[in-house]
Amino acid sequence: MSENSNASAYRTTPDNTSGMPRGIPYIVGNEAAERFSFYGMKAILTVFMTKHLFDVSGQLDPLTGEGAKQVLGWFVAAVYATPFLGAIIADRYLGKYRTILYLSIVYCLGHFVLALMDTPLTTAVHSKWVMFVGLGLISLGAGGIKPCVTSHVGDQFGAASQGLIPRAMSWFYFSINLGSTISTLLTPLLLIHYGPGWAFGVPGILMGLATLLFWMGRNTFVHIPAAGPRFWTETFSADGLRAVANLTPLLLFVAMFWSLFDQTASAWVLQAEQMDRTLLAFDPTGWSSGAQSFAETLFGPGPVQVTASASQLQAFNPVFVMMMIPLFSYLIYPAIGRLVTVTPLRKIGLGLFICAGSFAIAGLAEARIQAGQTPSIGWQVAAYAVLTSAEIMVSITMLEFFYTQSPRAMKSFVMAFCMLSVSIGNVFTAVVNGFITRDDGSVMLPGASYYWFFTAAMLATAVLYVGWSQFYRGQTYIQGEEEPTTEAVATAEGVSE
Repeated sequence: MSENSNASAYRTTPDNTSGMPRGIPYIVGNEAAERFSFYGMKAILTVFMTKHLFDVSGQLDPLTGEGAKQVLGWFVAAVYATPFLGAIIADRYLGKYRTILYLSIVYCLGHFVLALMDTPLTTAVHSKWVMFVGLGLISLGAGGIKPCVTSHVGDQFGAASQGLIPRAMSWFYFSINLGSTISTLLTPLLLIHYGPGWAFGVPGILMGLATLLFWMGRNTFVHIPAAGPRFWTETFSADGLRAVANLTPLLLFVAMFWSLFDQTASAWVLQAEQMDRTLLAFDPTGWSSGAQSFAETLFGPGPVQVTASASQLQAFNPVFVMMMIPLFSYLIYPAIGRLVTVTPLRKIGLGLFICAGSFAIAGLAEARIQAGQTPSIGWQVAAYAVLTSAEIMVSITMLEFFYTQSPRAMKSFVMAFCMLSVSIGNVFTAVVNGFITRDDGSVMLPGASYYWFFTAAMLATAVLYVGWSQFYRGQTYIQGEEEPTTEAVATAEGVSE
């Protein structure tokens, strides 16, 4: 049964108004809760795999650092490869709303399995196999809904309100990082104080809340019907094949960005464990009696030292995102626009170069660790600031650009294609870590050389991207418009007038 059978129950075309669509708050709230669940679980995975895995006899049997990097790389690759399945189900059979709802239930089951990690039910098998089952269900659910959720945002806008899509995508991205910030700070504490069951269970509860919130918005959403058999003819039509061919090089270039970015959950966590993670240190002795009393109420008597766990430091990324979205929108982009035309492809290109700088900073910190020092976590804070600047330019722009460049009946499919860049980047990371690990456990790229390798790879990719971007041509497709707009894309990209 396709969503066409329910067409009479819901609106199937956007309102012809210039205001923000009514369904956007439900989507933004759903995304905040869903991202809490995903990033909370992801934040503790590396530490869990290297410190909390047990065999069937109850003996500690963790993975090595390189092994954890490989598992995380393959997991994230799966999360961003399965969007094709969700896209086909949504665009061909069920429509986006029901696809998101049903796969969200699968997503919740994955969290439930992970929450069983330290219960007697899992003692019959090695805990890593239970973990793999849970991660498999999450990759299917989280990956399957990804292209549908993103394109569902765009579907709420018609011709009169399409100018609000960038603002909505920014709020959408803001909600992602709000959920990520809270969960990245909270979940590692749950792991430390209450164990894996609660640490994986609380994100599962939030995923259940996200599913409920999405269901509550069903009567406010625009439900674009599934295309049915037309999906295949349009996907493999001249326009569909042209859109995919035009966007393929961009996908491959951006894959290297994701290879670096997603190592904040693996390589950077392992590096942070060897750094001074003190965030705040002071001695209130000698302060005025009122100030000293206040400090002692908050922190207890004596000198104060606030230290973050290695996993919690990932929260700097979403915090910086929330700070930088308005900064880029209202200050940086307008300032750059006074010098050159700010186009999506130019944003992405600049972001690729900046991304290389973040790994260079991490490489300098790693060199100090190799020299026997204990560098301040300020090195990683600086690296996160640079990496987040690149993310603003690359990731948000990619979401908007791929959506507008895809024919109407294959929006979810093309968004899945966009997310394949994350999968390819993480496969590259996993393959590199497998290749550099020798049989005796040593590695071919020890210490800082590991970071210099990825820095060089990112710079080479950015240079190649600059050459390719000069020749891009495409078409813009918006829900509610009869014909694609060719010259609008050309003008927007600055490639022709």
